Amino acid sequence: MKNLLFLLLAFCTQLSAQEAPDPCGPASILNEGLSKNVAQDSRCFELRFYTAESAVDGKGGANDLHQRFRERQIALLEEHGADMIAHWQRLDNKNTIVWLMAFRNREHRNEVFASFRADPEWVALREKYSVPVNRELFFMSATDYSNLK
Repeated sequence: MKNLLFLLLAFCTQLSAQEAPDPCGPASILNEGLSKNVAQDSRCFELRFYTAESAVDGKGGANDLHQRFRERQIALLEEHGADMIAHWQRLDNKNTIVWLMAFRNREHRNEVFASFRADPEWVALREKYSVPVNRELFFMSATDYSNLK
């Protein structure tokens, strides 16, 4: 029963973070209102804030989340096609990790996450470091004057 509840929670969490159908990436794929100041060679950037629930009996929490990233999550995402730009520890909230990824466009991002989520190694890693998180996701395209595209 506990495993079923965990799987249901994981499924619902994934559904709640599903991406909006809006495009992300180069100006050529954006609507007129958004494309005016976006670079023609911009990638789709995804900024994530993961705030971990506190650890219980030494399990879970931000430290386990950091360890999951260290151990294999970053490498797995890269293997599936994500460009992992940077990771930060928020100093005003020790339970929050902020990270930035880039993709060719929104479609590429969706393909990367579909293959990543289906990877048995990711499933095992997520079970090993089971950390409930509150996720905030922001999608961005680089401006035409940005150094990072």
